[in-house]
Amino acid sequence: MPGITAWVGIEKIGNAKEGSNVFISAAAGGVGIIAGQLAKVKGCRVVGSVGSDDKVKLLKEECGYDEAFNYRIETDYDAALTKYFPDGIDVYFDNVGGKMLEAVLNHVNHGARIALCGMISEYNKVWTEREGVRNLLNMVGKEVMMKGFMVGSYYNHFEEIIKEMEVHLKEGKIKSKHKIYNGIESFLESLASLFSSSNVGKVILQVAS
Repeated sequence: MPGITAWVGIEKIGNAKEGSNVFISAAAGGVGIIAGQLAKVKGCRVVGSVGSDDKVKLLKEECGYDEAFNYRIETDYDAALTKYFPDGIDVYFDNVGGKMLEAVLNHVNHGARIALCGMISEYNKVWTEREGVRNLLNMVGKEVMMKGFMVGSYYNHFEEIIKEMEVHLKEGKIKSKHKIYNGIESFLESLASLFSSSNVGKVILQVAS
């Protein structure tokens, strides 16, 4: 399912093309790690944001990302995006929302596409504490398209997506990463890993052998 979700965001909504400047937030997560690799297959320049230096190294050395940065260290997101996207952003695959989304809107190019896959920065906040985006006006003059999506709505594309992703996996163009937690007693630990930025790739809870 992460591969299908990544395909929908990059291909269907992001319409990523060769030469596009693509930014992936939460880029070492189950969906993000595939989305960036898929964009590279399509000939894009890809940058990801992650929560540790080890993940930065992983993206650049194993997943083919052109650049990656640790958002816990480079906390001025506007400055980071200026540094990594001197020519602006064409496609943003958003898994984070909040301040990162707001910063991205200051760096989008004309006609940019934003695929809203998730907003993990906001999930555990009551609605009165959730951060709004104050610069939506940037979308008007630059004719930016921003669309949220649920992967189930693209069920009619599943067959073609699976066939394409199987080819990329067999050819080694896309690498799958996952961590398996064993036993139902590991449920809370596996769930917490999604919100603590400690996971890499897909989190799997195996309850039976």
